[in-house]
Amino acid sequence: MIKLRARNLGIPFEGHTGKFNSITDVSDVTVGYATVIEGPSARTGVTILHPRGKGDHTPVYAGIHSFNGNGELTGAAWIEEGGMLEGPIGITNSHSVGMVRDTIIAWQLKNNAMYQRWSLPVVGETADGWLNDMNGFHVKEHHVLKALDSAQSGIIEEGNIGGGTGMVCYEFKGGTGTSSRKLSEKFGGWTVGALVQSNFGRRHQFTLAGVPVGKHIKDGMLWPASEDPFAQESGSLIVIIATDAPLLPHQLKRLAKRATLGMARTGSMGGNGSGDIFLAFSTANADAAHGDENGVSKIQTLSNDHLDPLLASSALATEEAIINSMVAAVDMKGHKDFDVKALPHEKVKGVLRQYNRLNQ
Repeated sequence: MIKLRARNLGIPFEGHTGKFNSITDVSDVTVGYATVIEGPSARTGVTILHPRGKGDHTPVYAGIHSFNGNGELTGAAWIEEGGMLEGPIGITNSHSVGMVRDTIIAWQLKNNAMYQRWSLPVVGETADGWLNDMNGFHVKEHHVLKALDSAQSGIIEEGNIGGGTGMVCYEFKGGTGTSSRKLSEKFGGWTVGALVQSNFGRRHQFTLAGVPVGKHIKDGMLWPASEDPFAQESGSLIVIIATDAPLLPHQLKRLAKRATLGMARTGSMGGNGSGDIFLAFSTANADAAHGDENGVSKIQTLSNDHLDPLLASSALATEEAIINSMVAAVDMKGHKDFDVKALPHEKVKGVLRQYNRLNQ
């Protein structure tokens, strides 16, 4: 069931979205989930993204930015070195990274989907240890295979789903969210999409459409000490940015950096304990990995003078994806009876109305 989204509440966002307001607005990108909610302590899952869909295993150009590196993104060293992303992307909880990584390799072998003779899968994580018993290792091989095989385009679910199942954002329920920006033909007509796994922030920081919403809504605060502006922030954020614009790895790294601004627009400044790692890839230049018989590739790329609309789109899509992850989320009780409430939609609308920032 597709849940309510931020724009349905009248929250104003900048820029024009693609058809689905999703990372899947970038042609061929597909997303799959497996959600694990079992007993009192399993609140977790896995998210899989196929850059070119399940049937096309051609590498894509990619770039990575680590805003704060207290986290993990496997395969990052080779992307930084070689500039290419090979195979599916996984996102899960901190203690299930190995399971997801190894299962992706097994899936690649079974489906003849390994571009090289070896594989260095890209798997990111955020820690769901408040709601989920991470040491229970609840994500199993069959969950990862389900997410790999069920990936789809079009409308995808958000909130308490996949790797985002047990996440907390600004002391509300967080999770999985997505958004996109579609540029006008004047600026190339390119699409930029973001998929996030949100698990960061303290309540007093939470900012929505420029409004300090977190300072007005204090019900259900999880950590009252977080009123201190210098209290430790220990959450994490994974952002995957996709585009159909023809960009080279160093340009995609710049796109990934702008996800930091999307995070900041929601109020967070990051923290020592936060694993905020962002990856961007381009589905253009499908033949770049092969080249001709001499290894020469004929590629296209935008000049740097034409990047600004794409850079802005990365920040704006990230911002809205984070908010979508919270709007779609629902209350959850989990490990050791830890209880997290969802973002209260009507109270949010009331605060925005006070600041004349509501579209309806």
